[in-house]
Parts: sequence; structure tokens; C-alpha cells
Amino acid sequence: MVSESGSAPPHPLPGAVGLSHLTPYDWEAADGVCGGSPHLHLVCTEAYVVTGGRGAVQTLSPDGYRDIPLEPGSVAWFTPGTVHRMVQGGGLRVTVLMQNSGLPEAGDAVFTFPPEVLADPRRYAAAAALPPGTGPETAAAARRRRDLAVEGYVGLREALVAGDPEPLLAFQRAAAGLVRERVPVWRGLWRAGALAAAERTGAQLDALAADEPSYLAGATAYETAPTRREGFGMCGRRDEYTLPGTTAV
Repeated sequence: MVSESGSAPPHPLPGAVGLSHLTPYDWEAADGVCGGSPHLHLVCTEAYVVTGGRGAVQTLSPDGYRDIPLEPGSVAWFTPGTVHRMVQGGGLRVTVLMQNSGLPEAGDAVFTFPPEVLADPRRYAAAAALPPGTGPETAAAARRRRDLAVEGYVGLREALVAGDPEPLLAFQRAAAGLVRERVPVWRGLWRAGALAAAERTGAQLDALAADEPSYLAGATAYETAPTRREGFGMCGRRDEYTLPGTTAV
């Protein structure tokens, strides 16, 4: 398949993963911890590759609470439904690899806001939104959003540590309810991204088995650079990439 210009269509990163670089917020929260906004992803596994500094990622899942140390060279990842909170320990710098590029940007993540906020989609949307840009107004809104997420998170963590997973399970159910109507859009992004990448590999294997490796004639290389620096992400200041073959949302 070629584009209208006659060149091969651009390929995403391996497996159609998303890529960003992240520095956790150094704002202190009500529990005395500096870090990002706790949240979960509904259908995406996320990985942290630590490139500098130190810190931790706190996770809540039905199997318990964990505080995973992060230092240069360490890798941590967590599956859909795992609440995670990146904690700043000093100069922490992380490369983030995200499954299903495009889905997180399309709303796959849900903050751990208190139950009364989660119960009202309009109130949730207002609390989760940030003004455009990277100035003081956006920073203040990002900090308010983080603080509200920590407020809900602390209750979930206390219950889980006490042996009661039900508040966490209730949050998971509420998060699923908030995003259910977006599933058709997500399915389209998945088909165009991760599924298409896997099917491309299948077609290549078929070609090799048939001794017809003509697809190799289209081999090429790509490069890119951050398209937005120091944006306000869920966990911290974020360098973002618009990658070949992915859909920007």
C-alpha cells in the first residue's frame, strides 16, 4: 500500500505504542507527598523507564497497595485498572511507554476524584479539564486537579491497606461507567493503530512463508522530536510526541 505521493505510509513505533517524557510535579499534596495525579487506565498498560533521579510509583490494585522505588535503569509497568501515582524523590525523569497510542489521549484515563464527583459526568469533566497553554493559570488548574485526585486516592488507599478492596472496586466500576460511551471511538483508534500493526506483522510472515518478501523494498527509517514540551500531564510536566502512523486526539 502506498500513499497518494507514492511513498509508503508512515509506521508507528513498535506495537503502535505511545511515547512521552515525564518529570513528576514537585508540588506537595495534603498527605505530604510531592507528585502527580492518581488515576487509572481502562484498557492500556503503561510502563515507566527511569532515565534520571529518584522517586517511586504508588499503585492500588485488588491485590494490594505497593510503593515501587524508581531509580535510573529501573522499569515498572501496570495493567489496566491499576491506580497509579508517580512520586517525586528528586530529579526523577521517566520515559513513558503507553499501549494503544491514541486511546489515553481519547479519555482512557480516569482520575481518582471523590465519589460525588465521579457520580456526575459534567462535574467530573469540569474538574478534569485544564485551560490551554503552559502558563500560571494552567499550572494552578493542574495543581487543583491533582489535589482533588489525591483527596479521593487517600481514601481508596486507606481502605485497601485496612483489607477492604471494595472502595477501589467501586471506583473501577465508576470509571468504566464514565467512559463507556467512548468505546466506539476507541475501537476505531485501536483498529487503526495496535491491531493494524499486529496484522501488518501477520502479512509479513505470510509473505516470507510464500517466498515473496517484496515488502522489504519499502524499508525506511523515521525520526521525530517532541512536538510539545513541558505540558501539564496527569503525573507531571510532559514532553509529548506526535508519532508517525498514529491519530492525534
